[in-house]
Amino acid sequence: MRAIASVMTASPTPSPSGPSAEPSPSAITEQVGEVGDAVGDFVTWFTGAPLRILVILLAGSIALMVLRRLIGSVSEHLAEGTPFYQRGMLRPLGQTEMGAVLQRANPLATARRAQRSRTIGSVLHSAATITVGSIMLLLVLDQLNVNLGPFLASLGVVGVAVGIGAQSVVKDFLAGIFILLEDQYGVGDVVDLGPATGTIEAVALRVTKLRDADGTLWYVPNGTLTRVGNHTQEWARAVVEVEVDYFADISRVQTLLGEAAAKVAADPVVGSYLRDQPLVTGLEDLSAEAVTLQVAVKTSPAMQWEVARQLRWEVRHTLEEAGIPLGGQRDLLAQHQGESASASPTPPGGRVDAGPADGPSGPSAGSGRPEA
Repeated sequence: MRAIASVMTASPTPSPSGPSAEPSPSAITEQVGEVGDAVGDFVTWFTGAPLRILVILLAGSIALMVLRRLIGSVSEHLAEGTPFYQRGMLRPLGQTEMGAVLQRANPLATARRAQRSRTIGSVLHSAATITVGSIMLLLVLDQLNVNLGPFLASLGVVGVAVGIGAQSVVKDFLAGIFILLEDQYGVGDVVDLGPATGTIEAVALRVTKLRDADGTLWYVPNGTLTRVGNHTQEWARAVVEVEVDYFADISRVQTLLGEAAAKVAADPVVGSYLRDQPLVTGLEDLSAEAVTLQVAVKTSPAMQWEVARQLRWEVRHTLEEAGIPLGGQRDLLAQHQGESASASPTPPGGRVDAGPADGPSGPSAGSGRPEA
């Protein structure tokens, strides 16, 4: 029994730190306190600069999205040409007769308006992105305790250097923006830009593409334009100058020119291009061989050349029928009238006596007898 007792007393007792030992309440409290301190430190850190940076990024993204959506919506409305009285609550007004009158009173070129609106919309998109992005970057750097003074000074120096080096490009872009905003010209217009004259094929922010009468495509930088002459904006005027013989009856010539202009106005196609009654002016010029008169009429845009061609045709035809020669053409007109009279057909029942030079058609032709 003593041996058994000695063995039992000699067996090791389990240590309190063994796997089956339970932690004491004080240790649990200490661990919970450490976790709570760590969470508190993280919350304190997160509610500082990181949370403010997150708020800045989120607010900037929302503002940029709203701005881009607004710019896109406005530019598309302008490109489609939907008037304000056909939008929202005023949409029923566009279906009325008054809405139709307003639409006819303000005609717009669809392609031109769409190009101008979408180009300006893209510029505003880029400007909004750059502006909001720059503000967000500066605010984030400020939250990171970055000294913005040297940074802004460096950006200013770089901006000045880039502006000096690329001032012509910046000038072209600014000029292009104002050309689009002021609607100085657009696609399809016939303009005189100084270096070249022709039809506009494209208007970009930096260059304008122009096709002249020879088919040459000109690339004109917008910053180099000092003047622009638009021949096809809003309305035009067809002007035809007529030089008649110096001794012609001016009053009669004016009457005949008015008749020729009236024929043009009565034309079902060309007459629709006229916006006013033709005007025949008095003596515009005097020379040694001719007297100059003028016929002018207000036309639709880009239709002045077609109207002027038709006017010239009618004026020539009317003056020729009246026997009034153009300047320096009196003898040629008399010769032409003589040839026309001699070539006129024989009237019905009439007889034309052939002369000795008539050849086979003479009186002895086909008689079967030799001449005496």
